Amino acid sequence: MTAGTLPSTAYDVMPYTRGGTVDRTEVGVLVRAAVDGDAAAWKALVEGLSPLVWSVVRAHRLSDADGHEVFQTVWLRFAQHLGRIREPEKAGSWLASTARHECLKVIKGLTRLMPTDDPQVLDRVSEERTPEQTLIDSEEAAAQAERIRHLWQEFEELGERCRQLLRVLMAAPPPSYVEVSAALGIAVGSIGPLRQRCLRRLRARLDARGTV
Repeated sequence: MTAGTLPSTAYDVMPYTRGGTVDRTEVGVLVRAAVDGDAAAWKALVEGLSPLVWSVVRAHRLSDADGHEVFQTVWLRFAQHLGRIREPEKAGSWLASTARHECLKVIKGLTRLMPTDDPQVLDRVSEERTPEQTLIDSEEAAAQAERIRHLWQEFEELGERCRQLLRVLMAAPPPSYVEVSAALGIAVGSIGPLRQRCLRRLRARLDARGTV
């Protein structure tokens, strides 16, 4: 276990936000509502659980760029698996575990690029954060959460066929086109072109909204 981190199960006994305003029962309700396409529930989950995700990321002392990359990846993974989480009330533990896994992947990749046992080199981010940097981090996290919320709002405005196809293609590991064809009744040769059209529609909606 990396120094400064907790096992994912430990997050079950911690408040999900700094103010402890989101309890596990509420999280379970919000997850189920988000699965049904409730954009307000998704927004509440992102706002309520983002501090938990950031706490795991910061514990691994990644650079700001790597930290934001992990944060975005964790929420994307959560969106992909939203309907398959067996215990929705433990979504916080799922997010914490996923964040830890993604952080370790980044650290492993960096170690390959720069092998060293010098602690001064490995200590990429100082433990001492100024109030100004903390504020910047908080504002960046809020902006990122807002972009994710906009993305899923526009996603829900796509036609049902596009939503079904993109959700299936976002699965991890990604299914083969043969499996997609069998699941959705779409000809194998039509999957690629339809995917491109759906993504173009989503991009156009996001561009019109000004979401990058």
